[in-house]
Amino acid sequence: MPAQPSSPYDYDLLVLGSGPGGQKAAIAAAKLGRRAAVVERRSMVGGVCINTGTIPSKTLREAVLYLTGLNQREMYGQNYRVKDDIAIGDLTARTQHVIGREIEVVRSQLFRNGVDLVHGTGRFVDPHTVAVRAEHDGERLVSADRVVIATGTSPAHPPTIQFDDRRILDSDGILHLDEIPRSLVVVGAGVIGIEYASMFAALGCRVTVVEQRDRMLDFCDSEVTEALKFHLRDLSVTFRFGETVESVVANDRGTVTTLASGKRIPADAVMYSAGRQGATDELDLEKAGLTADKRGRIEVGPSFQTSVPHIYAVGDVIGFPALAATSMEQGRLAAYHACGEPANSLVALQPIGIYTIPEISYCGQTEDELTSTSVPYEVGISRYRELARGQIIGDSYGMLKLLVSTTSRRLLGVHVFGSHATELVHLGQAIMTCDGTVDQLVDTVFNYPTLSEAYKVAALDAVNKMRAVARFGL
Repeated sequence: MPAQPSSPYDYDLLVLGSGPGGQKAAIAAAKLGRRAAVVERRSMVGGVCINTGTIPSKTLREAVLYLTGLNQREMYGQNYRVKDDIAIGDLTARTQHVIGREIEVVRSQLFRNGVDLVHGTGRFVDPHTVAVRAEHDGERLVSADRVVIATGTSPAHPPTIQFDDRRILDSDGILHLDEIPRSLVVVGAGVIGIEYASMFAALGCRVTVVEQRDRMLDFCDSEVTEALKFHLRDLSVTFRFGETVESVVANDRGTVTTLASGKRIPADAVMYSAGRQGATDELDLEKAGLTADKRGRIEVGPSFQTSVPHIYAVGDVIGFPALAATSMEQGRLAAYHACGEPANSLVALQPIGIYTIPEISYCGQTEDELTSTSVPYEVGISRYRELARGQIIGDSYGMLKLLVSTTSRRLLGVHVFGSHATELVHLGQAIMTCDGTVDQLVDTVFNYPTLSEAYKVAALDAVNKMRAVARFGL
């Protein structure tokens, strides 16, 4: 609800955290004419996303792809490299440049929209008041009618592992290595672990992935993850599935990781990717009437309201899917609800992007999900090697898969593996949000040569399979 002129509060909306969710919440409120402010440490403007997470890791990936010439080896040979001796400085220079530019973009957007940036670390004093402690300026009290918690997460640290930020690191520390390791153990085959495993493998590092489950990325299409696993093995990645780490010993010569099965893996360094912990320990949530679970996450309802109605939580701090893109939308929706403004959203069809080498992206349902719920479907597949554009860019392994309802002919899922997968998925997403059918893809003319043609090829594949069944009159 709009704040009245006699409001006893400093702000209509106060946001804790300036990551993607926090930014969008504050700016959305400002666009609606509300007084908004963001609390953030001076060194972390833009949140984890810009400083230690999404932006630096994806920039690092881009630098790796360019300097190693990996995407050009299909054309110029397996020994092709843009730079023979790649140093850590070659990678971090690009990363620091992009981080700096993105921080300025965030500052500019907040300033242009009249959002106050309150520097410091916030903690609740009561449900409407936050004490903000700055590094050199002491503590000040800030009050608000509505509050949005968008504090994000930090890497979880198993209590039995002694992290030293040199030999044993988490996903934040991996960005500050002094040199590229010749060998690396990655513990955890989730999104972050597999992304970094693929990057270091592309650099020529011998990577071993240890995962206690029997497969990686189990929420993705199984055919796509198998294709990724094959490609990573081709880059000399070793997988140890169904294994748990018992101990890690480090010294000046490197590390030895001992598994519960008795195996020992020597390596220059070990990177732990054991999930994320919600950054809520310093918030004094109990003073606001809130609690967090053992992973520091806050439970929310459909409009991202917590158990205290005027306090909202968005982004990684509320758990899955914990993606920058979904966090942005959550922030917008929370701000609209807090301001009493109606909002529409298509979060049910949000795309998932995984920036491995090669990329994975999908939207909608998987084959396993459709099979388990007895939904009849047909599969249409297009392979990059059959597309002229795939040959031009040297991508012979990429593929696009469509899952099509055999009754309504609507798209039920789109799964992409290969170059530009995270861009290509949006065309399928747009068709799905409009309840489009496979026939619209068949009838559409695509530019030639493009990777987007994969949609037409896959659509024709699915339609021809359905036509073959229809000939039997079934």
